[in-house]
Amino acid sequence: MKQDPVHNDESVNCLIELALKEDIGTGDITTEILIPPDLETSAVFLSKTDGIVAGIDIAKKVFLKLDPQIKFTVNIKDGAVIKPGDNIATVRGKARAILTGERVALNFLQRLSGTATLTGQFVARVRDLPVRIIDTRKTTPGFRLLEKYAVRMGGGHNHRLNLGDGVLIKDNHLALLRAKGVSLKEAVTGARRKTPKELKVEVETTNLDEVREAVAAGADIIMFDNMSPEMMRQAVKLLKPGIKSEASGGVNLRNVRAIAETGVNFISIGALTHSAKALDISLELQSQNQSARRALTKKPSSVSSMIISV
Repeated sequence: MKQDPVHNDESVNCLIELALKEDIGTGDITTEILIPPDLETSAVFLSKTDGIVAGIDIAKKVFLKLDPQIKFTVNIKDGAVIKPGDNIATVRGKARAILTGERVALNFLQRLSGTATLTGQFVARVRDLPVRIIDTRKTTPGFRLLEKYAVRMGGGHNHRLNLGDGVLIKDNHLALLRAKGVSLKEAVTGARRKTPKELKVEVETTNLDEVREAVAAGADIIMFDNMSPEMMRQAVKLLKPGIKSEASGGVNLRNVRAIAETGVNFISIGALTHSAKALDISLELQSQNQSARRALTKKPSSVSSMIISV
């Protein structure tokens, strides 16, 4: 699998550096006091539950920023399904770098794998239907590129990356415009006239009358916000060829199938990024070589068998 461009984005590199600075502070005093600088070891990332992995290359970058000599072997690539006991990756090198970087590496890996896993659960519910599961901008500040990457690893698709990616006329826009006497139809028409042709114009609707206005105005995408499945089904029938539909609001694993069956093209789900539970993954140190054991003065096996978990 070719590495996704997101991994080399400068903002992602800055985020990794910020996370390390946040966690290390003035220094990893425990590791510096107890662990000899020349001690080498290896550790494995182990899955402790079922899920979809995402962020393994980010975890690798964490260790390489601490020690460029670290050897990191990816055993299971992003986007793959994992089960308890799976060896996701192996890291080898100076023990200090591995111990100092383990929490930050796990934070990225667990969080992104959780997003990929939740996305995969939604995708699985509607896999046989012609609909796309998409994310929103309800992302963790600073983590947007990575969380949207994780959505893709789970089989989902991305909505706007930022506010410049397209026009989306939402309820608050409409409330302000209506106060000035501008209708939904006029808002869409005005936006369409001023928007570059390569960008889409989408508008949020809450009832069938608003859908009719949006259709008449020539919106590219019409969002059905918090509509019941029955109303969505009627709304889809009002669309003209070329107009796409998006269901939004209150979507969960129990109702996503019913929503998809209405015929909508997209289902946007904020929970993919704002409510995904971190996947349970641990970093387990492996047995050291004989010289490493001699470097430790007490119970070397206690270090070699230590599990650094969630």
